Amino acid sequence: MRAIQRKFIDWKKTGKILQLLREDNLELRRAVCGALRRDKGECSGNCSDCIIDIDNHISRKELSEVFGVSESVIFNWESGRTVVDYENLLFYAQLAKTDVNDIVIFMD
Repeated sequence: MRAIQRKFIDWKKTGKILQLLREDNLELRRAVCGALRRDKGECSGNCSDCIIDIDNHISRKELSEVFGVSESVIFNWESGRTVVDYENLLFYAQLAKTDVNDIVIFMD
């Protein structure tokens, strides 16, 4: 029987991916924009009719509101200081409309 090589997550590199998603992923920006504005009646759900400029990246503060965590938690995830629990990692991938395997970076 072959030995199974255990993989470990590189949280610094994974955090960098999370930061890039926050800054560059249009799907994540749309999801966060909708989540923060829908309850206020400012979002119809049709992004093409939106008057909000979502071309700019979302802030850590906005993302923290959607996740229900503090802004410093988002900072710590993005800097690799703390690990992202699996449920939040899955939620992040869901919001960004990407696969969790495209976010997680493993050590060599």
